[in-house]
Formats: sequence, structure tokens, C-alpha cells
Amino acid sequence: MQGRKLFAGARLRNLRKTKGLTQREFAKRLSVSASYLNQLENNQRPLSASVMLALVDTFEIDLADLASDESVRVAADLNEAIADPILAGRRPSRQELKLAIANTPEFAHAFLTLHQGYQSLKENMAMLNDQLERGNITATPLPYEEVRDFFHYKDNYFDQLDRNAENRARESGIDGERNREAAITRLKERHGITVSFERGEKQNFMFSDFKPNMNRFWVNVDMPWPSQCFLLWHQIALLEDAEEIEKLVEAASFQTDEGRSIARIGLANFAAGATLMPYGEFLAAASDTRHDIELLARKFGASIEQVAHRLSTLQRPGAKGVPFYFVRVDRAGAITKRHSTTRLQFARYGGACPLWNVHQAFETPAEIVRQLAETPDGERYICIARAITKRSPGFRSPIRRYAIALGSSVDFAKQIVYADDLKVDAPDAYDKIGISCRICNRRSCPQRAVPPIDRKITVSQTTRQIIPYQID
Repeated sequence: MQGRKLFAGARLRNLRKTKGLTQREFAKRLSVSASYLNQLENNQRPLSASVMLALVDTFEIDLADLASDESVRVAADLNEAIADPILAGRRPSRQELKLAIANTPEFAHAFLTLHQGYQSLKENMAMLNDQLERGNITATPLPYEEVRDFFHYKDNYFDQLDRNAENRARESGIDGERNREAAITRLKERHGITVSFERGEKQNFMFSDFKPNMNRFWVNVDMPWPSQCFLLWHQIALLEDAEEIEKLVEAASFQTDEGRSIARIGLANFAAGATLMPYGEFLAAASDTRHDIELLARKFGASIEQVAHRLSTLQRPGAKGVPFYFVRVDRAGAITKRHSTTRLQFARYGGACPLWNVHQAFETPAEIVRQLAETPDGERYICIARAITKRSPGFRSPIRRYAIALGSSVDFAKQIVYADDLKVDAPDAYDKIGISCRICNRRSCPQRAVPPIDRKITVSQTTRQIIPYQID
């Protein structure tokens, strides 16, 4: 250690706290003043030879432990950790890292441990999902996942809410054209609530705002007309179906308050869609148009997304519709909405299979993309996808871009207009899609990103292929 000053403030401080000593008591044992010890602990002074000897004699400290310097390695690890995109915009400078390592080494190590845990969590999410699906472990789900599972296991259908909505639509005279007018009238006459359509200071980051103490419901006038109608009927459902919604929420036994709140919103969304597209009338129209989502949107004054979502809810006992899956993804491939009354399910974590046509929809905006697809379990589907853009007027208004996908088993191909002229009887016409690379067992997929979690791989040193390993 000759010629090298030794700063060990954090080690001294940790030693003192471990012994349960105050600075004054610790300084007395080392035969130094409390002010000098304070300087040592804050790395304002290096350890002197006399202090090091006192540490050895009084506390039996190994000098090698004091002299060991892992700051270079910790600094390298921290530099790698803070390069993570999640910390973009909040990365400390090298000088700040040095200070953190010198003054709070345990915090630096804790940060590294936390980051390693975060990375491991990302890697293990697919495995956790698979274990949860198989029922191998019990875990507290995230609120949104808990609610998604609730809707999934209810087949995205709630009979009493659906029938209440159908009666409400009949009473209000909803016909696809006066959806908004009927909602405004109902809110005023039944609930004494005045509706205002404004932009104002709220601009485009808020859709609506209900002030119960003022009996006033504000709706962003820049929202598309179908969205305005949906927001109005959503608020009506919260008011008129409150008892039924609460009964469903309580019966579900959600584990968090956040889950219960999210479920209430979701159930009101269901009721709003069921009001705008009442079951019997919508089921008949879907059959008549052979599930043409554009024609259905025009007839019911709804958006393409609202129609696609409603098609996945037609599960009334004794009058079920064609079973559809419905999903919405963003441009990064993250699933933001998902539901399926078919055998096709979606990965709980991560993106969707890149061979699925939902990704292709972004390449052809406003066009419906069709696909025949086969999943690893041998099931075959007619799949359609369409890109949608959500934007309010104004140059600086936020733009949200998604693709929605809708599909059903080819067993129902004759009832679906999008299956026309596709070779549903030809095995070679089907794209071999999966659910998620982590849980897909296809051996020869050219788009595979990572190996399946439950299979071993062999990496050849002499042969190169599209995928740099073979799945055993």
C-alpha cells in the first residue's frame, strides 16, 4: 500500500454501525477525535497508519480487507447497468459513479443486485407464464393480468350486464346514428348530468372527466365520434349498472384494490359496447354480413376496434355467435388487449409471433390483411388484421398506432367473408405460427428469436444456418 492513500469511509461506517457504536464511542476506541472520525467516514481524509493499527488491535480487522479495492470492477458493472434503456435520461456521470462507489458501496452493490434481478425477471417471464398456466406455482398476479384472466375465464361475457345493456339500447332508441344524442338525453333526464364537449386546457391527453359534485360530464370534443359515444355510455353504465358491477367484482375476489378498480372500468366498457351494439341485433347483423367488420361499424356507428372487440363477446348461452379471438398490439409487438374464445391463446409476457399477420398490418394501413395460420397444436385459423391510428386534431396531438387482429377456426370459414377465395382445404396454404418463442416447440422456424425454455439446444462449430443452434 506504499505511496497509495487508502480511503475506507464506508467500511469504517459499516463497522461502527455493526458494533452499535456512536461516532463519539467509536472515535474513543480508536484514540481519535470525533471530528477526525467524521472526516474519515466521509472520505475527506485517508486512513493513517495509527488508525489502521488501532482497527487491527481493537476490532481484529484484517488489513487486507481494508486495502482490497474492487471499485474498478464495480464501476465497470455499474457502467454496464446504467446503459440499460430503462435509465435513458437519468444516467449519472462517471464522477457521480465514483462518489457512489466510494461513499456508499453497499448502495452500489444493491443497485447492481436490483438490476441483475430485473434482467433475470425479463428472462424468466415466459417461464413463469408457462408455470402459471400449468398451475405449478401460485403467485400474486399483476392487477392488469389478474383482470385479464378474470375476463378470459368468463369468456368475456357477462349475461346480466349484457341484457341490461340491450334493454337500455331499446329504451333509448339507439340506431347507430343517434347514439350520442340518446346518451346526452339519458344522462340529463335520468341522472341530472349535463354533458359538455370542449377541448380547452385539457387538450388531448384526457378523454373525459366526470364531476359528480357538479353533475357535469366533460368529453373531449376532438375525440372521434364513436369514441365520444362510447365514453358517454360507459359513464351511464357506471351509474346504472353499479350494483351488478360491484357484485361481479366482489365475487371475483381480486387480490388488490387496483385490480378491483380496473375490473370496474372493464365491466363498464363491456356494458357500453353491449349498449351500442345490442346482442340480438348485432348477432343477426354479424351473421347477415358474414362478419364484415367495416359494414358492422357503419351500421352501428362504431369504430373498427369496437366492432372487433364486440365480436369476441358473443357468448350468450343458447345464442352463441362464431367464436373469435381479438387482440391489439402496438408497433413494438407488445399486446395491449387480448381475449380469445377460440383455442388460440396469447403469451402473457412478451410480444406476439412475428409470423402472425398482425405485424404485417402496419405495412398496409387502412387495409385488411388476411392469413391462414396453423398453431403448434395443429389448429387452423382464418386471421384478419388491420392497422388503426388514434389521433386528435392538431399538429402536436399525440398519435397512437396499433394493429388489431381478429380470427376464428377455419371450421367457421363459410360464415366469415374474409375466408372467401382462400385455400382453406390446402395444408400448404397455412403459415406455421406460434404463441411465443419461449414456449413454441417448432424446430425449424426461420424467425425464432430465442430457444424454447423447456428444450436443450446444440450449437454446431462447423455448420451455419438461419438459426445458430438446433433444438434437441
